Amino acid sequence: MNSVFSLKFIVKSSDIDDLNHVNNVSYVQWMDTVAFEHLAHLTKDNPLPEYVWVVMRHEIDYLKQAVLGDEVIAKTWVGKTRGFTSERLMEFYKDDVLILKAKTIWAMLDSKTYKPARIREKVLNILQPIK
Repeated sequence: MNSVFSLKFIVKSSDIDDLNHVNNVSYVQWMDTVAFEHLAHLTKDNPLPEYVWVVMRHEIDYLKQAVLGDEVIAKTWVGKTRGFTSERLMEFYKDDVLILKAKTIWAMLDSKTYKPARIREKVLNILQPIK
């Protein structure tokens, strides 16, 4: 597994749905936050302003629930990367119990033209640091 990045969330009342657990929309927002923070962490020494990333696909398995006040730890790492796409894998935990697994396919675009840009070695070395 590549370098794992973690971020903590505390479930707020705005995250709760009519069934009194975290709404799927909140999970997707958390996934976006974790992806953004992880990329910022990876690129802090080597910014990549010439590229932007957009979501092409989400796959989410909701395994258990989280409720108001729970602490949820999100873990993410970069998966298969080829062409202009890169997988981001995530797991969310409550009390060390896996509650959600997700895979998102991101596309890298040129920041000026918004056209797909092939992920070359420079970017790959930043996305998948060797530990």
